[in-house]
Amino acid sequence: MNLQDAINSRNAFLVDVRTPSEFAGSSVKGAINIPLDRLPQELAQFKGKDPIVVFCLSGGRSGQAHAFLQQNGIFNVINGGPWSYVATLQH
Repeated sequence: MNLQDAINSRNAFLVDVRTPSEFAGSSVKGAINIPLDRLPQELAQFKGKDPIVVFCLSGGRSGQAHAFLQQNGIFNVINGGPWSYVATLQH
């Protein structure tokens, strides 16, 4: 599944991995905030979700989140890169 299809999927799990203060400023419609440093404690939230799209400010933290999730057996995840780009792809 490509990024566009994933974002617009009815089942999309949209995860902003920025800090709570960054998330409070603005984010993608329907996204939840799980900061990168909280991923180990929040892995259960990702189980059974498909597709998963992670994003952040520039794509760096979402790249780390993508790698971490895959290392922990969650493979249905896409690195969306910058949140502002992900937001432009929503219908």
